[in-house]
Amino acid sequence: MTTTLRLTTAQHSDRGFKAVNQDFHGMLVPEGHQLATKGAVIAMADGISSSKVSQIASESAVAGFLNDYLSTPDSWPVKLSAERVLQATNAWLHAQTRQSQYRYDRDRGYLCTLSVLILKSATAYLFNVGDTRIYRIRNRQIEQLTTDHRLWLSNTDSCLTRAMGMEHRVEIDYRALPVNPGDTFLLATDGVHEYLSDAELCRVVDNHGSQLELASRALTKAALDAGSDDNLSVQLVRVDAVASSRESTELHRALTELPCAPELVPGQTLDGYRIVRQIHGSSRSHVFQAVDIASQQPVALKTPSMELRQDADYLEQFAAEEWIARRINNPHVVRPFSPERQRSCVYLATEFIEARTLKQWMLDHPKPALETVRGLIEQIARGLRAFHRMAMVHQDLKPENILVDAHGKVTLIDFGATRVTGLQELQTADEDWFPRGAALYSAPETFIGETGTWLADQFSLGVITYQLLTGQLPFGAEVPKIRSVRDQRQLTYQSARALRDDLPIWLDDAIARAVHPDAHRRYPALSEFLSDLRQPGTDWQRRHRPPLMERHPVTFWQSLSALLLLALVISIASR
Repeated sequence: MTTTLRLTTAQHSDRGFKAVNQDFHGMLVPEGHQLATKGAVIAMADGISSSKVSQIASESAVAGFLNDYLSTPDSWPVKLSAERVLQATNAWLHAQTRQSQYRYDRDRGYLCTLSVLILKSATAYLFNVGDTRIYRIRNRQIEQLTTDHRLWLSNTDSCLTRAMGMEHRVEIDYRALPVNPGDTFLLATDGVHEYLSDAELCRVVDNHGSQLELASRALTKAALDAGSDDNLSVQLVRVDAVASSRESTELHRALTELPCAPELVPGQTLDGYRIVRQIHGSSRSHVFQAVDIASQQPVALKTPSMELRQDADYLEQFAAEEWIARRINNPHVVRPFSPERQRSCVYLATEFIEARTLKQWMLDHPKPALETVRGLIEQIARGLRAFHRMAMVHQDLKPENILVDAHGKVTLIDFGATRVTGLQELQTADEDWFPRGAALYSAPETFIGETGTWLADQFSLGVITYQLLTGQLPFGAEVPKIRSVRDQRQLTYQSARALRDDLPIWLDDAIARAVHPDAHRRYPALSEFLSDLRQPGTDWQRRHRPPLMERHPVTFWQSLSALLLLALVISIASR
């Protein structure tokens, strides 16, 4: 079975009978882990005839996308990465027109069409603006996969309804579809596809078999022979093999090439680390305090447990922890410790933090001050937002995975359950339906098969806030019992004020919203939850606003007296 995506590619462009070629195309097939995490990128742009600078727009759109897309975080999904880059490119083109002599005539400005094909693992991702087309040829049958954004005014006259640079924001057509070995993708500008029928396009490609370079040239020649008076560009990509889901990742390679770490004991050395003591041990992993012999820096070493060393899914989650830690740089997230030396087995090395878990901290502080709790929650939220900005969901936020040092600084640890959207695209099998984190802190929707989003992390944060203030859980032990939407709706929040009456009503309402059983009724941003922990939110004030008589009694009675006087005058006047 293949372990990587393999492609055969070809491309050709011809200015035809025009003096300038306003088309631009490019493709990039990265090597190593980027092929698995980002995929192969094929892009084609077509300038508009009314503009003398449209070729600059085409080149900028394609070259900019090829550069910037691969620079986005590996953890981002294809759709997020591509759309962020496309919107930024579109805004730049629009700004160029606004700052140029063409600002009052946009049809002469920096405009172009753009079609992008990204092949990752066993999926094709399509992005389209304008009328450059993407086709798929499978089993000698051709299918147009994109929709033209062109309005025909007559049999001969038409205009683009959508193009890169036309407006400050652009609407991008998006589509994702599975790929099979043997599929051939064809990208073509209108100088080709307007002069050759779908059947003719398919026939030319089929006639040249595996010789895609000859096929690309034959397509442009056939369009010229058919009377094309425009620039002509073609790209062909044949999928020779698709990547298998797990084996395509660098994570799996790291696991198959290295054995698991042996059982460690104090005094033992491993790859330049001297084991000091065991910090934690469970059925899933063992954590040791160690010292890096070369630098004398304290280090935490985490190794897979003996019981799970044959569990491929668990080992991949374990390997993902280091991958995640290397991509998050935040003072409230534990950092990896990675000197430049070869390792002999599978383990995770991170900075050692002299701290206690939040679980122990709560035992030591059974009734903490409200301001202390706010400070802890705000730090946890900063760490969570570092995950969310990278399109990651922690999924296992619980007191045992949060460290608090002697100065009150919070650090998040243990990313074994973290969901990385970009890596998730490599999986072909359905994700397990059950929560991957601690059941008492997992969001209700994850127990009925919904994928955990950042709103699930918000639920966990709300539960921890409630527990810090009251020592209890907002729903007791009921959440893990959920098996249906009906069960989810029957969850009843127990007011924190029933357990601690010194808490403000509006703060209790804020926690209730953060842990609402329905994810869509939680806060739309963690910042709003943090703000409502410090002062009543505008929604709360509007819902709980006292009547005018209580807020301004003098004004109320003056207004009432004036109304009574007016009524008396009207009554007298009507007699």
